[in-house]
Amino acid sequence: MLFSGLDFAVNGGQVLLIEGPNGSGKTSLLRILTGLRSPDEGELVWCGTAVSELEAVFYQDVAYVGHMNGMKDDLSVEENLKFAQALAIATLGIDEALQKVGLVGYQDTPIRYLSAGQRRRLALARLLCTRKRLWILDEPFTSLDRASIRMFEDYIVAHVAEGGIVIMTSHHDTGLPEQIVQRIELQS
Repeated sequence: MLFSGLDFAVNGGQVLLIEGPNGSGKTSLLRILTGLRSPDEGELVWCGTAVSELEAVFYQDVAYVGHMNGMKDDLSVEENLKFAQALAIATLGIDEALQKVGLVGYQDTPIRYLSAGQRRRLALARLLCTRKRLWILDEPFTSLDRASIRMFEDYIVAHVAEGGIVIMTSHHDTGLPEQIVQRIELQS
């Protein structure tokens, strides 16, 4: 058993930071929250209704960036973002999203030619170009340099300022304002 008795609520305008050592269940918890794994016990509730009753409605509100960036290496940067936009309501144009993450000029580049940090920034650009209320992020700052981390922290702050919710894990200290951050510590 990774965890039990876990009970928390996250409201619009908040970041839930899930902390704990390797093997404590952080990624497993995120997989439950995204519907990739069912909980052995308990219930996930969204806006007062069990997710099991809402499924499609809930998942339309969720964007997930896991350990792997979730992109097709043979597709170009632009093709990967077009695919993401086809699955959701687009909020930003592709060129604007690439500008925000510092990837202008890479539109036609196949993903396999990008560095790890560039791939991560592209994965995070998907969040910016689709409208999803809940961002679930597993170690979002992996492979990012300090400037990219600060940039993305600013996007998180902007997302929650608009009523969005972020649930994330991180082994890095964040520069997020403490007044928007709620923490859960999982033990191994």
